[in-house]
Amino acid sequence: MPRSWSPNLTLKLTLVVHLAAVLSLLATPAGWPWALAALIVNHAIIATAGLLPRCTWLGPTLTRLPEAARQRGEIALTIDDGPDPEVTPQVLDMLDAAGVKASFFCIGRVARQHPALCRDIAARGHRIENHGDSHSWGFSLFGYRRMKADIAAAQETLSQLSGQSPRYFRATAGLRNPFLDPVLTHLDLQLAAWTRRGYDTREADPAIVLARLTKNLAAGDILLIHDGNSARDSAGQPVILSVLPALLRTIRAAGLTPVTLPAAST
Repeated sequence: MPRSWSPNLTLKLTLVVHLAAVLSLLATPAGWPWALAALIVNHAIIATAGLLPRCTWLGPTLTRLPEAARQRGEIALTIDDGPDPEVTPQVLDMLDAAGVKASFFCIGRVARQHPALCRDIAARGHRIENHGDSHSWGFSLFGYRRMKADIAAAQETLSQLSGQSPRYFRATAGLRNPFLDPVLTHLDLQLAAWTRRGYDTREADPAIVLARLTKNLAAGDILLIHDGNSARDSAGQPVILSVLPALLRTIRAAGLTPVTLPAAST
């Protein structure tokens, strides 16, 4: 059954501000500059929250693993924007060699182009999660119906191809708006952000990406890298392929265990 949704404190305050502005204008029309200023400030706060992927003002956002997972010394390796026919098979082989399981946030329309690859991710014991259907850079501007349709389309595709029902959703670049929380509640999905990311879609230096991912690495961390849309290093290789072996060695040396997001919640 779908979870019931109720507005969080930020949205409740937004409703209060709008109501107060309307009542103020009805009572004192000359006070419209103050009412307008209050609305502008309120909308600026909402917009800022939507631009900050780790911010919880617009709804619950997973940025670290639960306490039980931390106590077990677990971290989560999350891989976005695939599946990619060139990169993803090599990533899977590296993970297999290290005995590591990861969570792949796949794009619905891309998964439909490479169904066998999507099935292979699941068959190797990894989790497939929802990264939207269109992966549109305008996602944070979608209205409720379009946002719900986009996420639901990816949910249906990924569930059918992998035999897994995604439990987590990640927005394009983490950008969102107030409609996302009620949509995810209706679809029974949880918003997942990250603890740190390597910015490997635009950073071509593997050493810099690795440093960003491993600085202060600790149990409970959620790491973000990309098998799709990856930048290329100086040798022309996707950055994830240059970074992943060293990242896995660093994780192992720190005594940490990579697990999938659902496994961390048990």
